[in-house]
Amino acid sequence: MNGPVLHVVGARPNFVKAAPVITALRTAGCGQVLVHTGQHYDERMSDIFFRQLGLPEPDTDLGVGSGSHARQTADLLVALEAELTARAPAVVVVYGDVNSTLAAALVAAKLPIPIAHVEAGLRSFDTTMPEEINRRLVDQLAELLFATSPEAVGHLSREGVDLARVHFVGNPMIDTLLGHLDRFDPAAARAAHGLPERYGVVTLHRPSNVDDPRAAAAAARALAEAAVHLDLAVPLHPRGGAALRAAGLADAPGVHLLEPLGYVEFMSLVRGAAAVITDSGGVQEETTVLGVPCLTLRGTTERPVTVTHGTNRLVRHDELAPALHKVLVGAVTQPSEGPPLWDGKAGPRIARVLTHWLERHG
Repeated sequence: MNGPVLHVVGARPNFVKAAPVITALRTAGCGQVLVHTGQHYDERMSDIFFRQLGLPEPDTDLGVGSGSHARQTADLLVALEAELTARAPAVVVVYGDVNSTLAAALVAAKLPIPIAHVEAGLRSFDTTMPEEINRRLVDQLAELLFATSPEAVGHLSREGVDLARVHFVGNPMIDTLLGHLDRFDPAAARAAHGLPERYGVVTLHRPSNVDDPRAAAAAARALAEAAVHLDLAVPLHPRGGAALRAAGLADAPGVHLLEPLGYVEFMSLVRGAAAVITDSGGVQEETTVLGVPCLTLRGTTERPVTVTHGTNRLVRHDELAPALHKVLVGAVTQPSEGPPLWDGKAGPRIARVLTHWLERHG
């Protein structure tokens, strides 16, 4: 196995997780190839992240774009099969749980090429979430499984995964957060968007909140009620933005709709927020480390460590405004310590495991 390490990324969360791994492998002198599937193709959700995170230009951009789950995954399978066949990598590294992750794992498994899954073992146990399907299937195919929390290791063990393949390494998304902390300027971000000194940040894109018009209407009503207590900055994700606008969110007093933001701009707003309302897994993690109260508008989370060791609380639509009020009056205490190994060194740990594995299988 003398080929390169081939990374497959396709969406914003992948970029943030991949950056510290790619940097650590570069430091170790490891040959690498970066393939961008183009699942997130909007410049504000893709190109700007590469620039701000110091990622190299992709060796290949497949430009797959959006579509239904079936069409997008089918397009990814065809494009990735050709790419992996031509590149002949020693190992394929996939990140998180998006469709690009699943497609890359399926293609690699059938060629066959070993797979390393960064962020293995996360489980919401909600099979209505496409991401839950993706992450479960990828974990069954992976040769190396990199877990971000002890709970994730436990899930994999109960599913019969050989624990010799599992490595508890911490969270590379937190590596990126801590590595860019001095670039986050809340005052400048607040001024750029005309926000008051005390404000909240909202990001919603999950199907349970935006796909069905009734769900989008319920989410918009909940946010309008919450905005009575706190001005809310809402960077609209390409997925779901139209649904929230159609539900009337733009007309709610105290709601500031924004275009999608780059990583530094978004995290600057989050760092200075009095509270964050989200359905994003990554934002639950980022707020945990920043110490910003987080209200997750979902019934489940695949990141329970953000609840037990962090700032996160799960709320229903009808619970959002009262929960936000409790946060703002200081009625909620924050945990005294963060999750284990979320220390900014996950990338080097992953690189060490990969390089040792390559030496054994070279």
